[in-house]
Amino acid sequence: MPDHRHKGPNTRDAIHDAALGAFGIFFPQSPSFLEYQRRLQHPKGHQNAQTLLGGEPIPCDHQGRTLLDPIAPPHLDAVCVEVCAGLEQHRMLAPFRVLGDHRLVALDGTHSCASTAMHGPTCLTRQRSTGQTLSSHAAITPVLVCPGQSQGMAVPPESIRPLDGPATQDGERAAGTRGLGTHAAQVAPYGVPCLGDALSSNQPFCALVFQQRCTVILTCKPDSPPKFSARLAFGQANDARAERDGHHWHGRCTAVPLVRSLNDVLLRSSDAAVAVHGFDRTVVNATTGEHLSHHRCMTHHPLTADNGVDVAHAGRGRWKMANDNNHVLKTQGSHLEHNCGHGKQSLAALLRSLNLLALLCHTVLEWSDDK
Repeated sequence: MPDHRHKGPNTRDAIHDAALGAFGIFFPQSPSFLEYQRRLQHPKGHQNAQTLLGGEPIPCDHQGRTLLDPIAPPHLDAVCVEVCAGLEQHRMLAPFRVLGDHRLVALDGTHSCASTAMHGPTCLTRQRSTGQTLSSHAAITPVLVCPGQSQGMAVPPESIRPLDGPATQDGERAAGTRGLGTHAAQVAPYGVPCLGDALSSNQPFCALVFQQRCTVILTCKPDSPPKFSARLAFGQANDARAERDGHHWHGRCTAVPLVRSLNDVLLRSSDAAVAVHGFDRTVVNATTGEHLSHHRCMTHHPLTADNGVDVAHAGRGRWKMANDNNHVLKTQGSHLEHNCGHGKQSLAALLRSLNLLALLCHTVLEWSDDK
């Protein structure tokens, strides 16, 4: 990691050791920086950063935060990329291949911490009904997912932050576009379909993904995008393909999923409109015909009689992100929403990236336990 300090007597503590010390908090899932120091250093004389991670004596909590504050989170991206490359080399990502030889990356945003007392240049802000200003930190946290797999694998996040001063707020759509532009070259050889929600189901995002040689499977609202929804509804009423996805128990009845697909649907009326393929997946009660659930998606994958159901299953893999990644980070010991340090520059975002990296290490260790 880069050393931003001027050489002198105040450079005794290494940036690398400060980073290992912070990572050593999230790896054993400790909610408190200071408590972690006291609990391990006082009775044992050393900490996890030394015994598990091979680091030298780490700085105190205040000095560690000061050293890490100026470092931008993208300096940790190479670690995630190296982990993925190692898993690929040992063929541990083979179970994640779907739709031929593709891998699914789900995109979604999540908040890491919020406060009315602390503010910084990288904070997102909004006014509460009480008049207070709430400052928060958020990021797009992509996860490699697969239907039928219980875990997901975190890949480098993209911070949602003001880009042109505190008055200009960022959003999930803009951050997802930046992240795709940054990492598309690394994932394009795998033919990665990006799974996203209705915020991403628009012409600019689909065109960008197509330019980066990737594909999408995006959830749509019933009436958005308007031109796409109208054309899909008209096509389904006339010549759409329908496929049944077997029978399964829905909790209180036997359900029959029905997938209706249509190829080459334009997103706009202009000459530069992107053509995508759309499908609806409706689950009905096998006995009464009652509609139990319904969702609509668009994709770059041409839909045929052989792959329509598989693409629909892949699109539902996005829900694994909320259930098996973001939910785990917030409720199962990772303490993502706990404020371990705010800083004046990039500390909060860097600590969030270290937390995600710790979850990635836990996942890899679980996968490789048998070996």
